Amino acid sequence: MTILLTGVAGFIGYHVTEALLARGDSVIGIDNLNDYYDPALKQARLARLEGKPGFRFIKLDIADWPALQEALGDQPIRRVVHLAAQAGVRYSLIDPFAYVRANLLGHTSILELCRRLPNFEHLVYASSSSVYGGNTKLPFAVEDRVDKPVSLYAATKKADELISHAYSHLFTIPQTGLRFFTVYGPWGRPDMALYLFTKAILEGKPIQVFNHGDMRRDFTYIDDIVRGVVSALDHPPPPNEDGRPYRVYNIGNNKPEPLLRLIDLLEQAIGKKAIRDLQPMQPGDVRETYADIEAIRNDLGFEPSTPIDVGVPRFVEWYRNYHGRNL
Repeated sequence: MTILLTGVAGFIGYHVTEALLARGDSVIGIDNLNDYYDPALKQARLARLEGKPGFRFIKLDIADWPALQEALGDQPIRRVVHLAAQAGVRYSLIDPFAYVRANLLGHTSILELCRRLPNFEHLVYASSSSVYGGNTKLPFAVEDRVDKPVSLYAATKKADELISHAYSHLFTIPQTGLRFFTVYGPWGRPDMALYLFTKAILEGKPIQVFNHGDMRRDFTYIDDIVRGVVSALDHPPPPNEDGRPYRVYNIGNNKPEPLLRLIDLLEQAIGKKAIRDLQPMQPGDVRETYADIEAIRNDLGFEPSTPIDVGVPRFVEWYRNYHGRNL
């Protein structure tokens, strides 16, 4: 089967591509390799994929609809995993137009591509736990209202869900949206707390701990995420109660962990104490995330299996190897 995967040089995209290739699928991977974070990390991920049987890479901006159509319109693509996006809550305060272009225009371009593919079967796309905004009811459930985003990033991700629902209704495009909860692990993003903290601790620099450490996150290890994405891809949704082949799931560890405990585990894995710079809450951030995963557990059998006690040391080991810093 030929699968299109957007954001192939990204953190989750790289890992999902490895899993799909390992089971014998063909993957057309696209990415624009932008410089939101160091492109060298993206190139390093891509280098591990290039040359593998069944893999083809195209450098492409998904928001460029004519280029997307020209490059992929005649390909035998049956399923799509759409992970390309402008990520990051705080950066949306700096460059809002990057989010509008990548997350709204880019998402719409992928939907337009899907509805034109003659043998198309299923689109799995990335949403985010950020859509829950300032919700105080815990755990976050997919049935909860999510119409009060606290960041532009969150607003674009909720908009993607709404646009997808409209396309499913209008064109009967089978779609599954996945609301990811704080994904971490080897080959992770340098703008995420785990990467930033590890780097700073090793260099003897302070780490910024927001809301004075009173934060909890549903940290989800990358291997668990990959299993959930692939399982979703393999099970196109049947028509829902409204007759539309459309669904949205939370995909998280189902266990919020205190940020200070994460830092404790990092210190143990690194063998060095962190210099903790306690800061107030940042605009657009939320105090706690917690995924209700009953829907994806019941429908797809998803069950996270990696606690942070296991995942954090694995990340630190990768970080030391990647950066050559076996300290």
